[in-house]
Amino acid sequence: MLKVKSVSEPKHKDDGLRILATRYRGRYMKSSRFDVWMASLGPSEKLLKVGTESWRSWAKAYRAEMLGDDSREPKNPGIRNAGQKFTLRLIKKMAKRQNVTIMCHCAEDAQNCHRFLLRDLIKSNRI
Repeated sequence: MLKVKSVSEPKHKDDGLRILATRYRGRYMKSSRFDVWMASLGPSEKLLKVGTESWRSWAKAYRAEMLGDDSREPKNPGIRNAGQKFTLRLIKKMAKRQNVTIMCHCAEDAQNCHRFLLRDLIKSNRI
């Protein structure tokens, strides 16, 4: 099962694998709060600077970062920019076998947070 929560929420035995999906870990955050930190699943520095005033356009840009643009690398045309599709597929497969919790620094009651976008992308057929 795939779940989302704030990293500030109490740990629960049903969380399973706890993935911190943020660009930055946080200066004083103890590594016991999460099992693995995947900075590449967090919004880019560019998106973090923009802020989420226009949630719809911000969410579209974040999804584009995660899905990649499918362009080829100039120096190695055999490799294309697939964004984080491989990582998202791995999490999707893991969530079918065990509990996986995607976490970030946003407040527990935050509505506009990338962890929800990430959850929806993982559950979708777009990856």
